Amino acid sequence: MVLLPHPVVGGEFPSPVAPGTGWPDDPGAPDTPVARDADDVRRLAPAGSLAELDARVSVCSACPRLVTWREDVAREKRASFADQPYWGRPIPGWGDPEPSLLIVGLAPAANGGNRTGRIFTGDPSADWLFASLHRTGWAAQATSEHAGDGQRLVDARMIATVRCAPPENKPTPAERDTCAPWIAAELDLLPTVRAVVALGSFGWDGAVRSLVAAGAPAPDRKPKFAHGAELALGSVTLIGCYHPSPHNTYTGRLTREMTDEVFTRARALTVSAADTMEP
Repeated sequence: MVLLPHPVVGGEFPSPVAPGTGWPDDPGAPDTPVARDADDVRRLAPAGSLAELDARVSVCSACPRLVTWREDVAREKRASFADQPYWGRPIPGWGDPEPSLLIVGLAPAANGGNRTGRIFTGDPSADWLFASLHRTGWAAQATSEHAGDGQRLVDARMIATVRCAPPENKPTPAERDTCAPWIAAELDLLPTVRAVVALGSFGWDGAVRSLVAAGAPAPDRKPKFAHGAELALGSVTLIGCYHPSPHNTYTGRLTREMTDEVFTRARALTVSAADTMEP
């Protein structure tokens, strides 16, 4: 077994990282129950607390194709990260445990979250997203490079619709549905959320399904994703944002100003909701 030093905190870790071995912010433990199929996910998702839910997500092995892919990437590694251990496990939600804003994406990147152990961390999409979150007051730092780097979200939390890195960034419908109870359970544990920013159409569809599964009234017809689109689902407002992928940012489809406008709008919605709730 090859052990490599963590680039921030040191120590030595295998790839994938075993739960409970000292990786920064690892919620898992050697005795955390493991979901091995869709029935297990449904049974284990009602964890009772956010900490236990994060732990159970972080060791999930319910989708064989995704397990093989995420672990193969962790062992083979991109050449530029060959000196680093890879997390190589599912990515739990991360951020404030009582957020007013929830950010929902598609899935971890093979050499981003799958390497660093934190959603939207360690790749160009993360650079773009966290720069905007910092400018608009939702993040303490302008970059998110690796678990243990001191970054934190302020009144915000982020999750992925599918928790494992998928081949070609394309989870199958069966994998999406197997993972769905995790996000529904997480939303149930986040009653303070008043705005949800969905990154891309997959994040939008996943957020709608999950909010409805968590108790929001179902829309009369399927809402269409668009950048800046808004949808009221019970006490939560969903906002669409183009995914901050290099394809979108390098071509100008998503600009810095467009991204900031979405998160500034989310701030206005959460402040308005807080004012309404005051006695």
